[in-house]
Amino acid sequence: MKPDVTAFFDVATNTISYVASDPTGDACAVIDSVLDFDYASGRTDTRSADAIIAFITDHDLHVNWLLETHVHADHLSAAPYIQEHLGGKISIGDQITEVQDTFGKVFNEGTEFQRNGSQFDQLFSQGDVLNIGALQAQVLHTPGHTPACLTYVIGDAAFVGDTLFMPDFGTARCDFPGGSSSVLFNSIQKILALPDSTRIFVGHDDKAPGRDTYAWETTVGEQKALNIHVATGKSAEDFILMRDARNASLAMPKMIIPSLQVNMRGGRMPAPDKDGNVFLKVPINKLSQKHQGISDAY
Repeated sequence: MKPDVTAFFDVATNTISYVASDPTGDACAVIDSVLDFDYASGRTDTRSADAIIAFITDHDLHVNWLLETHVHADHLSAAPYIQEHLGGKISIGDQITEVQDTFGKVFNEGTEFQRNGSQFDQLFSQGDVLNIGALQAQVLHTPGHTPACLTYVIGDAAFVGDTLFMPDFGTARCDFPGGSSSVLFNSIQKILALPDSTRIFVGHDDKAPGRDTYAWETTVGEQKALNIHVATGKSAEDFILMRDARNASLAMPKMIIPSLQVNMRGGRMPAPDKDGNVFLKVPINKLSQKHQGISDAY
């Protein structure tokens, strides 16, 4: 089946969130929602999530799932906020436990921070199947960018998160803890093994050089023919050399510190103190010092 897909582009983070719905009924899933956050003031805002809620409400849809492709390092998830208003199960890959263990230490979270994925309603692994009304979705474990990355194949549409970008932009960085360029290459082959007509919806777009507009939808066939990093004929060896060299030139994402702390908790803030105040931590000299390069996040 072919799901109806509506995209929501967040200008502040270049994130694309999606609502994928059953064309024969009222069921839908929300993929990679955004909670607006002004880092300088430490203030949150829900305008991006409210736009998704308004769309779902206006179209009389029912949320089955709030799907996260991975623990994002460039924006905060709005999944709990949308769940509070519309329901649905918050879900991510079962390797979230590895991410939680790594960054639980980075942020000195202590024993009260559970590292078992219990902050999420559902943990998925390779080959799992979920239903969105009459739509059937298959889960592909596509690590490399992070250990917990998933691709959700919903009917003829694949939501790839940060694993692949538009063909003229290439692929995701894979230099965060648990990332791997060789693993990423193998994960991408799972996606490229889907039928050529499969629609691919990417998680971000920064506009490749020479392109004037943002874009987020392509196909497996277009990726195989045109992707500048992994088109047919590109070897794993060449990809690894290219990707590792590019990774070394990239700066840390500007939102990595707040994003990881919130997203590894399923989109929830740390517990408030006795006065009801919520705080995020800034670890000093804990993230890799090699990331001093260009401000391009990928």
